[in-house]
Amino acid sequence: GDAEGLAKLAAGDKRAVSFASDAYDADGELVVAASTLTEVLRGGPRDARVHRVLGRITVVDIEERHGRAAGELLGRAGMSGHRCALDALVAVVALAQPRPVVLLTSDVDDLTRLTEEPGRPRAERVKVARI
Repeated sequence: GDAEGLAKLAAGDKRAVSFASDAYDADGELVVAASTLTEVLRGGPRDARVHRVLGRITVVDIEERHGRAAGELLGRAGMSGHRCALDALVAVVALAQPRPVVLLTSDVDDLTRLTEEPGRPRAERVKVARI
């Protein structure tokens, strides 16, 4: 998920918790890009809830290959800017996961553009869900 998904999960949002439960019930896992932590952690006591949730989530380290792939995604989508760069890193991590994948985000339009996979059967594509 993106920052909004992680923040809502940490806050106990019913919809976010429901998505998480569904993933665990299906023997899936929750995954977040390390870059997303930049958007939600601030080094204060309010981070405690996020840290509790992170104990049950796989955090994917961002490496050079992710940066390169994210830049290429932005180029193909005709997008630019700092916010789009973070979204592209989230998209790259989502695209690399075993399917099925549900990407929880508040930015459905941009992440749908960034995770398009026209060569894949629809049932195997990343599903982008509003959180």
